[in-house]
Amino acid sequence: MGAFAVGAVTGESPTAQATDTVSNSVSVAEELGIQAEPTEAISPTVAAERLGELAATRNVRDAEQAAAQQAQADADRVVAEAAAAAAAAAAAEAARPKAVHPVDGARLTSSYGPRWGTLHAGIDLAAPLRTPEKAVMDGIVLEAGPASGFGLAVYIQHDNGDVTVYGHMDSILVEAGQVVRAGDTIALLGNRGQSTGPHLHFEVHVGGLDGQKTDPVPWLRERGIAI
Repeated sequence: MGAFAVGAVTGESPTAQATDTVSNSVSVAEELGIQAEPTEAISPTVAAERLGELAATRNVRDAEQAAAQQAQADADRVVAEAAAAAAAAAAAEAARPKAVHPVDGARLTSSYGPRWGTLHAGIDLAAPLRTPEKAVMDGIVLEAGPASGFGLAVYIQHDNGDVTVYGHMDSILVEAGQVVRAGDTIALLGNRGQSTGPHLHFEVHVGGLDGQKTDPVPWLRERGIAI
């Protein structure tokens, strides 16, 4: 039997068939109707400009982030400082005395009780003229000014409703409606009114201005103040 040649059957050589297949092939882009546009190269100058724009944008973003971080840090510092100030104020308030002696260094010269055929409704505390007189506790000034028998007087109502009275002062340093704290100077000790020498006449009215007049010594002792 003679040899069978492929070329004899097709009439073309294998090389010719391959060439024809390549020449007749169609790309996917051509089938979809997409034509590739050639890209134009950019110069180093243009590239540098675009990189500069990118860097500038990045710098702006970094600056904005830094500003936001600084603003947050400032806000945190303000909050921390406010908290520290509040804590310091609370500590100072806790340490502040709740009651004080009305006249530092004064001596008791007359007690509460009957005197000269009437009730001496307070105590007398002698000290040099114009010695500071202090609010014994926190309160609000009800009255401050001329008063019969006292010459001048100050009336302070405290948060428990009691009223303390200070009389015979040389000058008054507070006014009606003023809030005072324990230890605030309210007047300077004097000798006005029915007085035989420089002293503070001090009274306590339990429950209000027209309340019961009580002995100030035990009232002060209950609050840690010895007379």
